[in-house]
Amino acid sequence: MCGRFAFYSPHEAVTRLFGVSGVAEIEPRWNIAPAQYIAAVRAGGDGRRALAMLHWGLVPSWAKERSIGARMINARGETLKEKPSFRSAYRRRRCLILADGYYEWQRSGSVKQPFLISFTDREPFGMAGLWESWKDPAGGEPLESCCIVTTSPAASVAHVHDRMPVIIPAEARAEWLDAANTDVERLDRLLVPWAAAGLVARPVSRRVNDARNQGADLIEPLGSPQDDA
Repeated sequence: MCGRFAFYSPHEAVTRLFGVSGVAEIEPRWNIAPAQYIAAVRAGGDGRRALAMLHWGLVPSWAKERSIGARMINARGETLKEKPSFRSAYRRRRCLILADGYYEWQRSGSVKQPFLISFTDREPFGMAGLWESWKDPAGGEPLESCCIVTTSPAASVAHVHDRMPVIIPAEARAEWLDAANTDVERLDRLLVPWAAAGLVARPVSRRVNDARNQGADLIEPLGSPQDDA
């Protein structure tokens, strides 16, 4: 699964890499957790790409309670077409969740060592996401929420965890974001482990374990897991 990630790139990088114009500065965060609002790119009503801040934890439009989102931070790519919670969003409401890296934990005895998984060139990337709009039956403003689509891991990071977010390559972003594209059989071919070079896992401070901790020091690689003892 993907239960924590970081996004701290400036808005210039979002504009350059994801084709979103007029983006306001996004607060850098090094330890993003479920139930927080996260930056996502999606197709706007005019077809242009737009940046949205979405609640992390997808709440289907038919849900009776918002709390269901706590169980839906991730969606397995292999079953999107079958799961009632995700199949409608997969056809019509896809997004790219912006990240500079994501965290996974590897157990060694009684210790769980966090790793930051990112690209060697430090460029931000877009994780495949689904989004929904939900209206509380008791009233109030609609909630826009999302989840991260996962798949089996790339070979370079499989030693850390048996799942990873689907990373949509630059050349496939337009296809993924096209709201008019409902050909899920064709979209399935994008839901695969990252196959190109450049994705690496580096051990980082166990301060990441507490979602209240923030700061650029969280992404600094350790010389060894014991350095953080």
